Amino acid sequence: MHQTPKKTMKNRSSRAAKAREFPPAERDKIFLRDAGQCIFCRKNYHMEDEDATWLGKEILSIMHYVPRSKNGLGIAENGALGCQYHHEMLDNGNKGRRDEMLQIFREHLQSKYTDWNEEKLTYSKWR
Repeated sequence: MHQTPKKTMKNRSSRAAKAREFPPAERDKIFLRDAGQCIFCRKNYHMEDEDATWLGKEILSIMHYVPRSKNGLGIAENGALGCQYHHEMLDNGNKGRRDEMLQIFREHLQSKYTDWNEEKLTYSKWR
């Protein structure tokens, strides 16, 4: 009896999905640029909330200015360091502070890149 070999499925991410992730080199750039600190903690942004636990402020990740869900690129010009507490506040918008936080985020990026342009932060198949 002859058996047909099993086809292996390779993990194939789309080009757009790969473009939305921060590769290691970009993560390093962001970490160095932001001096290993949350951009919101540095400004003492709403640190008085009871949700602002020590651990929540210690766990750092990279936040997208233009979210992945809107095809935001994984490039340093679209990211900044955020602690878990502020990252969740930004992503969830459940405290009504999202617009204000995005303004702070935008100003941070504009202060680091003189040619910063929000239009360049989104994936385009044709670019």
